[in-house]
Amino acid sequence: MCRNIRPLSNFEPPATEDEVRAAALQYVRKISGATHPSRANAEAFDRAVAEVAAASARLLDALVTTAPPKDREVEAEKARARSALRFAR
Repeated sequence: MCRNIRPLSNFEPPATEDEVRAAALQYVRKISGATHPSRANAEAFDRAVAEVAAASARLLDALVTTAPPKDREVEAEKARARSALRFAR
């Protein structure tokens, strides 16, 4: 599950709300041990996702770096290359 959580800091263009929420959802899924909560836990699950997303957005807004912003396409190509090496037969 957590492999889907990607670094979101220092990208151009910046991370979108959807990306932040997707990372928050993966985090809550991981720590709760459930990909889909029961009806009894749905409200707590959704609240946790919203709170983690809000905290993540605040963190991303507050981070400061002197490094140049990373390009999403370049980083995606690097990830594909690592994957090809990892899963090559």
